Amino acid sequence: MDQEGKRIAGAELLYDPRTNKGTGFTEQERDALQLRGLLPPRVFTLEQQTARIMNNFRRQTSDLDKYIFLGALQDRNETLFYRILLDHIEEMVPIIYTPTVGEACKQFADIFRRSRGLYVSAKDAGRVEELLRNWPERDVAVIVVTDGERILGLGDLGTNGMGIPIGKLALYTVCAGIPPERCLPVMLDVGTNNEELLRDPLYLGLAQKRISGSQYDSLVDEFIQATQSVFPKALIQFEDFANRNAIRLLEKYRDRICCFNDDIQGTAAVALAGVYSATRIQRTKLVDQTFLFLGAGSAATGIADLLVTAMCAEGLPEQQARRRCWLVDSTGLVVKGRDRLAPHKVAYAHDHEFLGDLLSAVRSLKPTALIGVSGQPKTFTRDVLEAMAAINDTPIVFALSNPTSKAECTAEEAYRWTNGQAVFAGGSPFPPVTIDGRTFVPGQGNNVYIFPGVGLGIMASGASRVTDQVFLSAARALADQVSDEHLAEGRLYPPLNSIRDVSIAVATSVMKVADRSGRLCKLPQRELEERLKALAYVPSY
Repeated sequence: MDQEGKRIAGAELLYDPRTNKGTGFTEQERDALQLRGLLPPRVFTLEQQTARIMNNFRRQTSDLDKYIFLGALQDRNETLFYRILLDHIEEMVPIIYTPTVGEACKQFADIFRRSRGLYVSAKDAGRVEELLRNWPERDVAVIVVTDGERILGLGDLGTNGMGIPIGKLALYTVCAGIPPERCLPVMLDVGTNNEELLRDPLYLGLAQKRISGSQYDSLVDEFIQATQSVFPKALIQFEDFANRNAIRLLEKYRDRICCFNDDIQGTAAVALAGVYSATRIQRTKLVDQTFLFLGAGSAATGIADLLVTAMCAEGLPEQQARRRCWLVDSTGLVVKGRDRLAPHKVAYAHDHEFLGDLLSAVRSLKPTALIGVSGQPKTFTRDVLEAMAAINDTPIVFALSNPTSKAECTAEEAYRWTNGQAVFAGGSPFPPVTIDGRTFVPGQGNNVYIFPGVGLGIMASGASRVTDQVFLSAARALADQVSDEHLAEGRLYPPLNSIRDVSIAVATSVMKVADRSGRLCKLPQRELEERLKALAYVPSY
């Protein structure tokens, strides 16, 4: 049946990815649904179809080809697409999201096959609600929206950045079981300042410079108001906005609507969870750490803010907690004596002499943890990492910039240049590293451990706001999923093949924090988990 209750049959079924089973339609279904003769005669099970898809998937010669192959599958058979992702999650996540999605976004116009999601352009000002009502689904639970200005570490990709919301929402479905029809990717096309795209005759977006100021704010505000009218229960996730807009838009809307910024808050929660795991390896406490960030944008200050919240929860006064977080930006160490600091950096501008480079900051501040969110590759040099190892028995080294080409260092560099002392996590996946007979399994500080569970918990609790306490509880829940066996391997995060269990744990903790009625807190943990599992989309015929 379609949304109006009309019976769908024949070729129409085969061309709708939500209803198409391909060769999986049974003999009875082929007769009842007028499919006889429209398919090869043999009926295949979902497991047999999966085997065929995986054979063809593994024949692809590049990760981008694999991305395109999976996109084509999603366009024709949604159930099979999600079955593949769920059964082969560790193999698939690097393809449908980081690091491959970065290359896919760069080439988005060239590989474009079929429109997915909603495009709201600057030319649509004044009729955004009308556009939202063109979307065929009404019961939308999660909206991921970007304006394409800061795609991963790649910068302004304009409308090509639509690959990010599409990928994020596929992860909401596969990792947390949020039904695909309840997910809406949105591109706010406000132009691009990328000259290469503006010259590209195949570019799909507005071939104009980005709008800004009041014109930009007016369009965003119209979009937000339209979502509250058309999809009043939806959680809105801001994704890959430039720093100058990401921080202020979050501050503007966080107390007005149900929203969060994954680059700021999701990244913060996954980083905090990794730090919790690292302190178990070190046998230390969070309040014992001193954090030095390379990068001082929204991701860095978002992580620092949540670290401060967590340290305060452990009894450290706020001013002392902030003093344990230091930033290095493109100019050097962020200190009070510097002129014209951006507002979001001021809270972390401490009294100290100015130092112009990262190595000097490491030697002077003697941090226990080095966190890279700069988007600048190879900046955790051998000298920097050797200095960290000289200061600490087990230095925490997080190279969180992605895609892989933007990583501050590789896992192998982190382990080798610290003689195996480092506790490492990357923003992209890295293979195991063996040093002197010991094998390290590097963790990936992937937001996929956080945002799907947060979304599921918010949806299940009916919360109207997403607070800082939501992300603090999510980080703790994620860290609790890391076993002693994982830590012994060097893992700071659980394996991706347990991601649905992880998302359930995160969502359960979020439900308790987000529920304003107080009723959910009184329910047993197992009952909450069972409620969440009952909501989950399971890809099957």
